[in-house]
Amino acid sequence: MTLNALTLLQQFLILLAGLSLFVSFILIAQPRLVAAIHSFAWQGVLVSALTLTAAMTNQAPPLYFSAGLTLVLKGLFIPWLLHRLALRLGLEGHSETLRWPELVLLAGVFLVIFSYWLVEPMVERELIFTRNIIAVSLAVVLLGFLMMVFRTQAVAQVLGFMSMENGLFLAAVSATTGMPMVVELGVAFDVLVAAVLFGVFFFQIRESIDSLDVDRLNRLAETPDVEPMLSEEIGE
Repeated sequence: MTLNALTLLQQFLILLAGLSLFVSFILIAQPRLVAAIHSFAWQGVLVSALTLTAAMTNQAPPLYFSAGLTLVLKGLFIPWLLHRLALRLGLEGHSETLRWPELVLLAGVFLVIFSYWLVEPMVERELIFTRNIIAVSLAVVLLGFLMMVFRTQAVAQVLGFMSMENGLFLAAVSATTGMPMVVELGVAFDVLVAAVLFGVFFFQIRESIDSLDVDRLNRLAETPDVEPMLSEEIGE
């Protein structure tokens, strides 16, 4: 089966998945935090549109509810929450310089190639549609993980985590016509709670060290504990 043999809706699904993958690269390379949050919102909108198209393709009414829930939660509410947190933390003008940006983007391209290589056996069964969707979904997950590794700003790492969840949801909706409604509601609730908890932790970390730079947290962890030394001096 070739791409020309697919229906227009199936080809549109692959296009939306490809755009979601492109947004993952934007998230990795975007230095401005607020712009990265807006990019994540667009990825949520694309995943919602893909879910709606999958509902029309597979004639699956529950996916219409999933599309609306995804749009409200990942396209609107969570980006609004993160944007509000960024404003309250004074990060609206924050810009992060990515170390070795060319190497990071090259690693991202390698992860996309690796994803297609990993699902290559599906070609033998002539499942080119499923192969493309699964490969793109896996690539979105891996790129989200790459973002968590190379970005040093805590909010940007949360965006990488949320992007990974988008990739998993993309695979579930497109390749398996969606998860059971109870499971999907549970996952959505977990993601919402995680976003709220991340916000609470951001304020606690900011009050403690006046920064959300993960490298600074690592340097604090590597600092030797001076309390035992002070205790010994007092004892003497």
